Amino acid sequence: MNAPFLLPEEETAAEAIEAIRDELEVFDDWMERYQYIIEMGRKLPPFPPEWCNDEHRVPGCQSQVWLEAREEDGKLYFAGLSDAAIVCGLVALLLRVYSGRTCEEIMATDPHFLRDLGLVQALSTNRGNGVEAMARAIRSAAASLNV
Repeated sequence: MNAPFLLPEEETAAEAIEAIRDELEVFDDWMERYQYIIEMGRKLPPFPPEWCNDEHRVPGCQSQVWLEAREEDGKLYFAGLSDAAIVCGLVALLLRVYSGRTCEEIMATDPHFLRDLGLVQALSTNRGNGVEAMARAIRSAAASLNV
């Protein structure tokens, strides 16, 4: 599995969440954290333009967000993109946690970590709702395969 699907950096979703927590704690304020998150988004593998359509669009996001999931060898891999820089970074953050995991691990990884990291509270209400909609879409893809 390769581009445009994100390969996991960490062994588990829990390790990815912990690594993100450690990385965000380096910064003194949310403006610096936002900049870091935007940089994460710039490092996403290129998303095929033909997937930027309604079939791949995540509902509930203020910005346009597109996701694609593929299952391989019992793991679910995700590709994603947004038309907004900060949201693209949030896509990258979610994919770092969820991409390359089994459906069971995805379902067991509650997106409450977004609140624990302070991300949802630091965003506008619409952006916070959007990132939660992205997490729901990822978990929904896992649930549909986990039957």
